[in-house]
Amino acid sequence: MSGILEGKRILITGVLMESSIAFHTAKLAQEQGAEIILTAWPRPSLTERIAKKLPRPENVKVLELDVSNDEHLARLEGQVREQLGDRLDGVVHSIGFAPQDALGGNFLQTPFESVATAMHVSAFSLKSLTMALLPLMNQGGSVVGLTFDAQYAWPQYDWMGPAKAALEATSRYMARDLGKQNIRCNLISAGPIGSMAAKSIPGFSELAAVWDSRSPLEWNLADPEPAGRGVVALLSDWFPKTTGEIIHVDGGLHAIGA
Repeated sequence: MSGILEGKRILITGVLMESSIAFHTAKLAQEQGAEIILTAWPRPSLTERIAKKLPRPENVKVLELDVSNDEHLARLEGQVREQLGDRLDGVVHSIGFAPQDALGGNFLQTPFESVATAMHVSAFSLKSLTMALLPLMNQGGSVVGLTFDAQYAWPQYDWMGPAKAALEATSRYMARDLGKQNIRCNLISAGPIGSMAAKSIPGFSELAAVWDSRSPLEWNLADPEPAGRGVVALLSDWFPKTTGEIIHVDGGLHAIGA
C-alpha cells in the first residue's frame, strides 16, 4: 500500500533539530512517499547534518533561505525547480523568531523594532514564502504552517503571541485568495515541544507546565511526532476541501477552560 504523500513534492522549512516538529514532518513525509527539499537559516550546515538522519538522506537537498531577505526569496523558485522539476505540491512553514527583548515577560517594554522583526519572520513570511513558490504550485497544493494557540495570552510568550495571531489571520486570508488556484492553507496548533525554538523562550517551563494540569490527553514535551502527523495529513489529499482551518494537536487543552 502506497503512502498518503506518494509522488508529492514538498518543501519543508525549519528542520534545525531532531526534536523539532519540522524534522518529524520531513521524516514522516518521506515514509509516506514524498520527495522533499529543505530550507535552513542561519546555519544550513546544521540542517544538512540533521538531514542525514532522515529515512532517505541521499535524496535531500538543503537550500539556504532567510525568509526576510528578498534576494533569497527571488532565487528560491529557480533553486527548487532545479531540484524537483516544474511542480511543487506542498509547503511547510515552520519558522518563528522574536528577539530576546520581545519574550520572557518584557511585553510592555519591547521596542517596535523587535516587534517588527517578530512579525516579519513569524507571520509575513507565510505569505512571502508561498508567493515565492506559487509559480511551481501550478496544479494546486497545500500550505501548512505551525502556530501556538493565539486565542490566549501565555506566560513568557509575549510578542510571539501577537505574531502567531497575525500568522493565523494571514493563513485565513491566503486561503481566501489562493482557493481559486486549488491551493489550501491551513495551520497546526501544536502543544509545547522541547525544541530549539522553545529553548529560546525564557521561562518556557512555566508555559509548558499548563499542560500538566489541563490537558485531557497526556502530553509529552519530547514527542513532536503527533504534530508532524497532523502536518502530513494536511499535506495529503485526505483533506481536499479543508482550508483556512486551524487543527489543534495539543492533547485537547484548547477545549478546557480550567
